[in-house]
Amino acid sequence: MTSTTAPSVAARLDRLPIGRTHRVATLVIGLGLFFDAYENFLAATISAVLKAQLKLSSNELNLLLGSAFVGQFLGALVMGRVADRFGRRTAFMINLAIYSVFSLTGALSPNAACLVASRFLAGIGIGAEYALADSYLSDLMPRHARGRYISWAYTVSFLGVPAVGLLARWLVPLSPAGIDGWRILFVIGALGSAAVWVVRRGLPESPRWLELAGRADEADRLTTLMEDEARAAGHVLAEPDPGVVPRRPESLPIASLFRPPFARRSTMLWIMSALEVFGYYGFGTLAPFVLAAKGFDVVTSLGFVAATYAGYPIGSILAVPIVERMERKYLVMGSAALMAAFGVVFGLASSVWLIVLGGLAYTIASNVFSDAYHVYLAESYPTAVRATAAGAAYSLSKLVTGALPFVLLPFLTDHGSVPVFLLVAAAMAVLIVDVALLGERTTGRSADAV
Repeated sequence: MTSTTAPSVAARLDRLPIGRTHRVATLVIGLGLFFDAYENFLAATISAVLKAQLKLSSNELNLLLGSAFVGQFLGALVMGRVADRFGRRTAFMINLAIYSVFSLTGALSPNAACLVASRFLAGIGIGAEYALADSYLSDLMPRHARGRYISWAYTVSFLGVPAVGLLARWLVPLSPAGIDGWRILFVIGALGSAAVWVVRRGLPESPRWLELAGRADEADRLTTLMEDEARAAGHVLAEPDPGVVPRRPESLPIASLFRPPFARRSTMLWIMSALEVFGYYGFGTLAPFVLAAKGFDVVTSLGFVAATYAGYPIGSILAVPIVERMERKYLVMGSAALMAAFGVVFGLASSVWLIVLGGLAYTIASNVFSDAYHVYLAESYPTAVRATAAGAAYSLSKLVTGALPFVLLPFLTDHGSVPVFLLVAAAMAVLIVDVALLGERTTGRSADAV
């Protein structure tokens, strides 16, 4: 007897070829991530300048560096719930507006206290962006291309890292019209994110989320448009997989993430999220101070930092062809091991060429890791709980990042550059063991086959 049950929207999306809708969504999400990456690295990049111009004590500087990440902790935690409850599109429109407004407020800050407050509030918007982008693209992309197109979005985003390095190198020594160069850097981020907010209004809601929210007609309409787009491009569509039937739980308190069927993967992902910041954000926090400790002045250090930051988009581009061919679990582990090794090289380096080469190799490895981490985190949970669960794990990374300057900078002052990168390497080693023992294979699996 043949079943007359219509295939799920999730199954219909999974068998689609990549089309214009997928590409446009990837670019628009990537542009929003561009300004988040820009903002994430901005304060650390110009930290020495802010310390001098605002006459910050060491504790005030650490508070400034950490405040945005504490805001990001709250943003990722709260906005993930909003995305699962009210929709992906609604949530990322809210978070981008928050970031834009308070980044502009930071540019106008008259003192350190106002700057810290504005950084905290801007962080609420920034923290939500990554988890929401991961969830939205995981929802929209077919399973055979999910990792590749999330990696493309992050490749666009990581162009923001060398951009902030180059802009800082150019603007920090200047005061056009009597305006401090660092203030202009904040204005650029605010206006850019506002422009992306306008463009994002044209993106569709996630059809997978609409289906689970009981808005079947809207989900069917959007999916049909994407199917018609594929047929118009000459593709013959395969039959949907009848086994892909997403289900929405009645409720999901955070505690339930540590009960079956999620307990093992949540434990692994939370440990990984807490440790990855030592390697990923640790370099951005440490690099200007390590170079200062090696005797380079502020402007020269900014030039070296800008050169090493070129590795962020390069690493993300390298991840694009790898991420669908290599099991995500092993890609996370391998790239983490490379970060540990290259970090020690950077800490040991004394010559200019080895500093730049070591830093460039580190940032390349860290962005192969970052792409794999973001894909792995989002695809480890089904659509119904993806934004909540991924946001909760990601929020932990932001909480640890907020505390990072209070740990790494005093450790650097007391022990020097080599021991601090050995500490980073130790964190990466524990991360590798965690993923090896508890991580599951996810490459090529449907986003709802959990």
